[in-house]
Amino acid sequence: MNRRTFGKLVLGAGVLAPFHFVRPALAQPAPGDELVVGIWGGVQERIVREYVEKPLVEKYGCTVSYVLGGTGERRARAYAERGRPSFDVLYLNIFESRQAVADGVTQAPTDAVPQFENLYDMAKLGGYGVALNPVTIAYKGSKASAPITSWKDIWKDEWKGRIAWPTYPGAEGTAGLLMTSLAWGGDEKNLDLAFQKIQELKPFAALQTSADQAFQMFDQDIADLTIEFGSLSRKQSDTVNSDIAIADPTEGLCPAMNVACITEGARNQVLAEEWINLHLSEACMQAYMREAYYSPTVKNVAIPDDFKDKLLTPEQIGRMPAFDWEYVAQQQTAWSSRFNREIAG
Repeated sequence: MNRRTFGKLVLGAGVLAPFHFVRPALAQPAPGDELVVGIWGGVQERIVREYVEKPLVEKYGCTVSYVLGGTGERRARAYAERGRPSFDVLYLNIFESRQAVADGVTQAPTDAVPQFENLYDMAKLGGYGVALNPVTIAYKGSKASAPITSWKDIWKDEWKGRIAWPTYPGAEGTAGLLMTSLAWGGDEKNLDLAFQKIQELKPFAALQTSADQAFQMFDQDIADLTIEFGSLSRKQSDTVNSDIAIADPTEGLCPAMNVACITEGARNQVLAEEWINLHLSEACMQAYMREAYYSPTVKNVAIPDDFKDKLLTPEQIGRMPAFDWEYVAQQQTAWSSRFNREIAG
């Protein structure tokens, strides 16, 4: 019996359950109810305040409070509060969200959110995917002898000593490990070859910890190639440095996705479901596309003509590899130790 099953049996019996667990799970929202949302700050906070919070508050007279910050802090707090969550809606990344469901911290998605039926299949696991933002290779087009078309192209001599490799853990560092393994014949459960191949790339120009840092290295001629989110790279290319090229490798882009999750025991279940449905609405998805270059996770929204070459096509979405994300999440500590010892050291 896993912890989640045990937790449900306890809740069903009403034994030692906190007050908010025994109240009706689907009680209708009342004016003054407070929905607590844990999300990243910056552009994502601004978008949800405009396109999700406003219509929700207008409809129900509720209030919304935010816990802003990085995923790590939010995830740690949610796990510490398992069984008595302060969050109603919690935003996680693609592999943390699936692990959180398995660990009984968050709920699996259901059609109680009407937009559930329009989600791509990969956006229905571990919660409700709200933004696709895959990781790929970003590089200076002027320094490439030919466009990059494979993850193996990173090992061409022309990039030797000019690579800003992403640190691990993190979405970019995870993509570097997984896609290296995939390109050279391995998978997420056999990374020995990936670690060996990445060591062949040393010395690196630098190790980068963020897109901003990597792009500054490009501008200062410290590095010419890195592994980064496609959306951030495309926007940087459009607005700051037109020399940045974004690869579409034959092996596919590494999946990355922001996922909205409802916590197990959420105090405001109906409000949480409505919040997520509003997040998946046409208005919010359009704002995500235009302001953040994030690709929609639902099939029933229009992609503006002037953004069709900046966002994922259905063919690209279908070509992204499917990794065992729960296994990836479980290996984070071991892989981090190995990365620090063999790659960063």
